[in-house]
Amino acid sequence: MPAPNNTRHAKVIDKRDFDADRPLLLRDTEDEEEGGDLGRGRGGGEPRGDGRSHNGHAGHSDGDDYGDVACEISERDRKTWKRQVAKVVSFTWGVGSALCAGSITAFSLYGPLLQTRLHYSQFRVNAVAVAAAVSMYLPVAFFGYLCDRYTPGPISLISAFLFGSGYLLAAFTYKSGPPLDVGGTGWPFAVMVISFVGVGAGTCCMYLAAITTCAKNFGRGKRKGIMLALPIAAFGLSGMWQSQVGSHLLYERGPDGQKGDVDVFKYFLFLGILLIIVGVGGTFALRIVDEEEMIDEAVEELERSGIIGQNDFFRSREEVRAAMASSSVSYGTMDGIVAGVGSGAGADTPIETDAQSLTLSQEGRHDYQKEERRKKDWLLNQETRLFLKDRTMWWLAVGFFLITGPGEAYINNVGTIIPTLTPPSYPPNLAPPAGSRATHVTSIALTSTFARLLTGYLSDLFAPSPTHSHLQPVSSPTTAQQPQTSVIRRTTFSRLTFLLPSAFLLSLGFLFLATPIPLSAPQSFHLTTALVGVGYGASFALVPIIISVLCLAYWIAPADL
Repeated sequence: MPAPNNTRHAKVIDKRDFDADRPLLLRDTEDEEEGGDLGRGRGGGEPRGDGRSHNGHAGHSDGDDYGDVACEISERDRKTWKRQVAKVVSFTWGVGSALCAGSITAFSLYGPLLQTRLHYSQFRVNAVAVAAAVSMYLPVAFFGYLCDRYTPGPISLISAFLFGSGYLLAAFTYKSGPPLDVGGTGWPFAVMVISFVGVGAGTCCMYLAAITTCAKNFGRGKRKGIMLALPIAAFGLSGMWQSQVGSHLLYERGPDGQKGDVDVFKYFLFLGILLIIVGVGGTFALRIVDEEEMIDEAVEELERSGIIGQNDFFRSREEVRAAMASSSVSYGTMDGIVAGVGSGAGADTPIETDAQSLTLSQEGRHDYQKEERRKKDWLLNQETRLFLKDRTMWWLAVGFFLITGPGEAYINNVGTIIPTLTPPSYPPNLAPPAGSRATHVTSIALTSTFARLLTGYLSDLFAPSPTHSHLQPVSSPTTAQQPQTSVIRRTTFSRLTFLLPSAFLLSLGFLFLATPIPLSAPQSFHLTTALVGVGYGASFALVPIIISVLCLAYWIAPADL
């Protein structure tokens, strides 16, 4: 029998010495450890170098590692599920808030009653409507800036206060009767104006909170147009269902029990209580999910876009401190090392080290929160500056103002136009031939809602794909390398192009109203209402989408109106 070789790879091992669970390729250290005590290790069940015992079972360390990995995966899935639930709840409540926020669009339902019951002149009725419109549009930039900076929740709470105080004050002002200057004993006309200032400002706040929530949670994909159009369309539908509730449930009864006009006092109370509940609920339900990630992507987008200079780039506090240290201290490395050694920096006890690490972790979290707030402030300031410096955006704002102004005037006065189209010989106990006020409010709501949804869908369908944007889903390297022939060949239009047919339809409705046709055929007045509703709704949906896509990466809320 040949003499055995003394090298470690010359050991004779038969199948009885081989463990089925043992790795085939052993490390050198394992072979060396088992060189002297092969039989003893197998008999005593001592653990091997790979963490397994000789009986084939894993050691405690492997079990602990597997448990930690499983816990981490479970925790990550739980957080992902919570984020998705928060997004869905926020989106649902945002659409519901928009579905209630447009109560001012039903102004024509009770506008004529302010003339007949409170003896207001047409000028005063228009003044009330104008006060609501001005207070709805004028503070948009202010409330939108607050919405971006402090999240939509607090803005929803402000809307609850404004809506509640406005509608409750208007209800009791209406109940008090005609004012003193027209021979009555009621509250002054200025109180009604102040109440509708609160209604208009509340409309602005609730609408901004709803749109901002939907835009930031679901506006990072190609379908951001339809995701923005849904709450905007819900805002248009609010006037429809609220006018139907007022005309079919909250109505006055005549002497014989027949249904009369809407009970304005009960209607205002209903709106005030409803909007208080919706606004307070939105304080807790409207949340921006993964805002930090969106801020980081927006900052990167601004820095690589080339529209800001190198000096305007965002710098973290560490970079600022490093730059200050390099400029103020020149080559002080040895001094710092000597100071560190002299102070005994490396002589801390384990207890002191643990206490310092805990303190540093708490300070680190606090510094991280401060850094995120500073980054958000920097982003808002940069995009505010870019918006104000862009001349084309001012032209767009002026055009939107000129488009929505006539639409608002028609919506607020359609109830006054209907009696002018009624012949003097028409029986007063029958419905007007041009249609009832509630019917026209519903028609405007339905046509504008249809236009908003269709515009959002078409703007997504025909919009050109941007080369890079943090609002678009990130494609994988494999998809980026594939030829995108279908994208290149399809017909594309800029979202700005859709503004032209919207303005044309709106102007066509007013031109038709100026013809003698509505006077000779009052039933055709519904065509004017439909055209105005389509043009107004389409332009109302397009402008927020255009601004959020073309101009701003994060500063969404001030552009929503």
